[in-house]
Amino acid sequence: MDDQRAVAVWRDGAAVRLPADQPVVTAFDAGLARGDGVFESVLVAGGATPRLGDHLVRLQRSTRLLDLPPVPDEAWRALVAAATEGWPDGVEGVCRLFLTRGEGAAPTALALLAPVGEDVLRQRRDGVRVVALTYGLAAGVRAGAPWLLGGAKTLSYAVNMAAQRHAHAVGADDVVFTSAEGQLLEGPTSTVVWAAGGTLHTPPADLGILAGTTQARLFAAAEADGWPTAVTPGTVADLHSADAVWLLSGIRGAAAVTSLDGVERGDAGLTARVQELLSRP
Repeated sequence: MDDQRAVAVWRDGAAVRLPADQPVVTAFDAGLARGDGVFESVLVAGGATPRLGDHLVRLQRSTRLLDLPPVPDEAWRALVAAATEGWPDGVEGVCRLFLTRGEGAAPTALALLAPVGEDVLRQRRDGVRVVALTYGLAAGVRAGAPWLLGGAKTLSYAVNMAAQRHAHAVGADDVVFTSAEGQLLEGPTSTVVWAAGGTLHTPPADLGILAGTTQARLFAAAEADGWPTAVTPGTVADLHSADAVWLLSGIRGAAAVTSLDGVERGDAGLTARVQELLSRP
């Protein structure tokens, strides 16, 4: 396949599309030097971005939490349009929106587009093997300490990526983080959802975790379909006893957890229903 990647950057009040291999930020950009910035990953399907609005709401919230100069939604939509122009309908893509503090007083806003990776498509189809790892903080600490940026989707993902590399080293695909005392938090790039007692559950966002756009959409569709939902503090033991467990994210969708800490588990046939609910407009 030819290189389908695309880049669009905001310059002089307009979205400018550039070749994927052309540099777009200075080496002195604070996003590169310090991870000082925020981002969102938006699914491109059928040549469109049907969930862009949900991601822009969260992007603006992250922007405020980091005291970054605001970029209006119209500018982000223009960047997405420039990046996705001509994208083939039959190829799923991931459009990543970045806002960094830049250099000096000028922030950097850009969109990067690439095909969804085969590993993501495989995990969506076949599920994921997961290990539980401690995040090392007591539950609720981040919610009461705004400088820890709980609930913001920042560029500072080194710990998240290290956790996933550890998972791969022990034969797993992904991670569920827990607090120091064992409460469920989130995955490095996902929201945790489990089915138990006829109800869909997810941990409370007031623990300082990222509010999941896909989880919110699933819960709204499930409620409309007569499937109760609840925001529930949980533990790894709750996941082991659940009927089904999923990691939800905007690009991967709902990936069923097929193994947790080396213990194989099923989904009670519920994954198909979850994925169908997420496919609704």
